[in-house]
Amino acid sequence: MVRIHKGEQNPYNIIYLHFLFITFYLINKKKSDMNSKKFKSVDEYLKTIHQPVKSKLEKLRSIIKQTAPEAEEVISYNMPAYKYYGLLCYFMTHTNHIGFYPADSTFRKVFANELINYETSAGTIRFPHNKPVPVNLVKKIIKFRVNRNLEKQLIKKPLSK
Repeated sequence: MVRIHKGEQNPYNIIYLHFLFITFYLINKKKSDMNSKKFKSVDEYLKTIHQPVKSKLEKLRSIIKQTAPEAEEVISYNMPAYKYYGLLCYFMTHTNHIGFYPADSTFRKVFANELINYETSAGTIRFPHNKPVPVNLVKKIIKFRVNRNLEKQLIKKPLSK
């Protein structure tokens, strides 16, 4: 913590405070730019993300598309999302993790053993930036979501996309 005493004009204190102000401004400017930008496509969203997180998001996108090739890729709530007879999942990057949102909170019970290494909440799994994307887990969750959506669709009415 920098302490500036009354009457003290230490140039290092002023430089440090200036540095803190600029850092704070730039961090908040980036956050506000990201929040105010309305994305029209997943590609547009990914263009705003820097490496190495960008490659992890691209990997996640690839896993979802391979596992549910007929899913429609959309932007919903300004996040990449996938639909197949209803919503499958969303994802979004955060400061220290990738938020993966499998649009159905029952996944926590079904995959409880596989989720013990990840922070979760009602509808969220947090994949830390410093660890690889868990390919097999994501595939299983997407398959689970596809099946849940198909079951719901069959209950409502015969399949028609």
